Amino acid sequence: MGSFLKEFLGELAGEVVLTAVACLAVVGLALAFVWGWEHSPLVTGGAGGAFLAFLGYGGWELLRPAEPGRRGRLAGVAAATSAVAAVFIAYAWSCDCF
Repeated sequence: MGSFLKEFLGELAGEVVLTAVACLAVVGLALAFVWGWEHSPLVTGGAGGAFLAFLGYGGWELLRPAEPGRRGRLAGVAAATSAVAAVFIAYAWSCDCF
């Protein structure tokens, strides 16, 4: 019974930490966007659009059929970034910071 409780508390602590990090990331991105928009809307919009295009490219790389020897470093980084962003979005969705 003690190991079950220990495992449960460990998983609960991990969930809380991951949710807190996701919420802080959302708040940080929102503050950075507002600050950037006040200084230069064109650069902020361009950087945001480029980042969304990068995430879209990573998602496309994750979902397309794998061909051996075809994926380069940029595709791997984009795919990893998209996967991490998807996990953060899933955890941030459950917090009340929206």
